[in-house]
Amino acid sequence: MAALPQLLIGIGAISAVTTVLAIIMVIADATIANYGEVTVKINDDKEVTVTGGRPLLSSLMEEKIFIPSACGGRGSCGLCKVKLTSDVGDYLPTELPWISDEERTQNIRLSCQLKVKKDIAIQIPEELFNVKEYVTEVADVIDLTYDIKQVMLRLVEPKDIKYKAGQYIQFQVPEYELTSESVYRAYSMSSQPSRNNEVELEIRLVPNGICTTYVFEHLKVGDQVTINGPYGDFHLRDTEARALFIAGGSGMAPIKSMLYDMLEKGINRECIYFFGARSARDLFLVKEMRELEKKLPNFTFVPALSQPLPEDDWKGETGLITEVLDRHVKSGENTEAYLCGSPGMIDASVAVLTKKGIPEEKIFYDKFA
Repeated sequence: MAALPQLLIGIGAISAVTTVLAIIMVIADATIANYGEVTVKINDDKEVTVTGGRPLLSSLMEEKIFIPSACGGRGSCGLCKVKLTSDVGDYLPTELPWISDEERTQNIRLSCQLKVKKDIAIQIPEELFNVKEYVTEVADVIDLTYDIKQVMLRLVEPKDIKYKAGQYIQFQVPEYELTSESVYRAYSMSSQPSRNNEVELEIRLVPNGICTTYVFEHLKVGDQVTINGPYGDFHLRDTEARALFIAGGSGMAPIKSMLYDMLEKGINRECIYFFGARSARDLFLVKEMRELEKKLPNFTFVPALSQPLPEDDWKGETGLITEVLDRHVKSGENTEAYLCGSPGMIDASVAVLTKKGIPEEKIFYDKFA
């Protein structure tokens, strides 16, 4: 029996040594290793010189070349993919969950995880060169619920932005007590494109979240905020198909943008909006959605509470939004779906929608993690 404690001590010691060595290697790579200046060749016709040893995503951002990233470079969204046309070594374990077998054959990499240590060549979509950085001023901050704020940003320079309803921007958080460097987080715009001199966001508080804590505890009217964008392929397709909108929490933002854009453009296709909340205090903009029902003749708003409280006196739909969706949608024929919410909600909704006969290629979403 005495051998067991000794074995456990040995395993613990080996684990501790391995951890220390890993930390030393990370520190050495970040501080001791000097890769000098390296060249990134883009699409065979553009070159930028960056400081070696830093992630490709942030290196390009400093050159005002913005690659989409919903998580701000944490490796948790898988959006910042670029095609490498030169050799940079093996895939990192942090990349593999986001890279398909087909993408591996094409040498697709996550730019937030890939450190530029030598001259490299990449391919990116040409439209990314149209993404811009904007200096804005906070015009208004409104509490929509106890944990969701609506933030209105007035554009200062440039003074207008062009985007499609449903797209998102990246919000720059300056250095403060939760971060030693500026970071970016992605937020869908809730304003419609016609309001091209301002950007409206709906930001939900995440406990200890770097950006949301900054917004809830520090951001005030008159502050300057830097954003960049627009990004994303989440927008209403130009068809006559019935549209199902499904969201929860701050997932309201892009759906609201699409609906008001439809109203302005006189688009009267049939659409149903399923919005899920836990209890009545998590519901917001219900009055605005009811007003839209009057103005958009083929629009129906279906809010649902998964855990209504006795004091809510709730008479509407109850259950998870996927359960409500399953009850209401009998067939997916000639139907498209637009989803915004947590990865779990999106995955569950896709399962219901495909069961109803909606092809996955007609289900659209930005899965923010």
